[in-house]
Amino acid sequence: MSAAPGLLAGVTVLDFSRVLAAPMATQILAELGATVVKIERPGTGDETRGFEPRLPHGESAYFFAFNRGKRSVTLDLKSPRGRELARGLALRADVVVENFLPGVMDRFGLGYAGLAAENPGLVYVSATGFGQSGPDRHRKGYDTVFQALSGVMALTGPPDGPPVKTGVPVADLTSGLWVVIAVLSGLAGRVASGRGRHLDIAMMDVQLSLHALNAARYFALGEEPVRTGTEHPGRVPSAAFRDADGEWLHISASDQHWVPLCHVLGLDDLAADRRLRGNAGRVAERERVMRALTDAIARRERGPLLAALRAAEVPAGEVRGLREALADPHAAARGVVAGFDHPTEGAFPALRTPLRETGEPPPETCPPPLLGADTEDVLATMLGVPPGELAQLRIEGVI
Repeated sequence: MSAAPGLLAGVTVLDFSRVLAAPMATQILAELGATVVKIERPGTGDETRGFEPRLPHGESAYFFAFNRGKRSVTLDLKSPRGRELARGLALRADVVVENFLPGVMDRFGLGYAGLAAENPGLVYVSATGFGQSGPDRHRKGYDTVFQALSGVMALTGPPDGPPVKTGVPVADLTSGLWVVIAVLSGLAGRVASGRGRHLDIAMMDVQLSLHALNAARYFALGEEPVRTGTEHPGRVPSAAFRDADGEWLHISASDQHWVPLCHVLGLDDLAADRRLRGNAGRVAERERVMRALTDAIARRERGPLLAALRAAEVPAGEVRGLREALADPHAAARGVVAGFDHPTEGAFPALRTPLRETGEPPPETCPPPLLGADTEDVLATMLGVPPGELAQLRIEGVI
């Protein structure tokens, strides 16, 4: 089956972003069919091109993870001609995504107000650490800093241990998804109103929004959340347990699963206790319930126990490593791992963009661009810059 036109075919995105959150967003847009033109510094490009791990021919696997399907144009935004060319591209774009500190794009002559005066349909997304307003708006930060400041890190880890970061860069990844939401919302709003808008995404705001359930408990009970390891503060049982094989499995059961879970584990006394039929009763007797479950599961082998839990329709799953998770037959059937052919590194695996359109093949997994590979073509086709001028711009270091 041949690939259908992407859902965002015909949308042009000018991407001034670097590192992870916003580049992840523009990669999603690219693999959904948008034309994404990534603006990079001549000579070095996005700093993640130099991040580890490095591949045999010098490319960065980190860069590969968040820049697939884009076109790379190198422009020196410190030069007047470089800024002029960038402005010309922005005036022909549907979307601009940038993650400079507030005010930087204005100093480049690429701020929203100036561009929107000539391109009123422009959807302009600014993705920064602390947003376009507030006392911290000029403050810099990275993923783990936002995990710390937002309270996410304080909740991660075992109850008797120190706070730890999450196993994936959750601040970057969730912020990247909100950049995608901002772009799509802006494009949808443009259809209705005929105008674009400036959308402000702050990584700190996104992390605070992840506390929806914690905040509900805080607002209702004045309760400061604490580290609970794999346990859920408001549901019992919901935790990881070690089995007789020394492996871990996670069980998360609601009221309808409680009695079947007890029967699988031979805990008939708990099943008969009507006080434990509802979650509130189990939360009240958390220590007793968890001790009984922990002891029972520790005597059971992983495979047969999981089979019995699934037969009883009790939600449970192995605690897997990445290698095991990617090798799962269901992941293989869904085509989660795809790949691309890179001009210097050759065939390379990649995690596919997860959106699927029913009845159509999944989005194509495209290679990331070599630095500046599309500079001449983009400037010639979008701005009409002639070959002689392109050669001179390269001599002058503008491109």
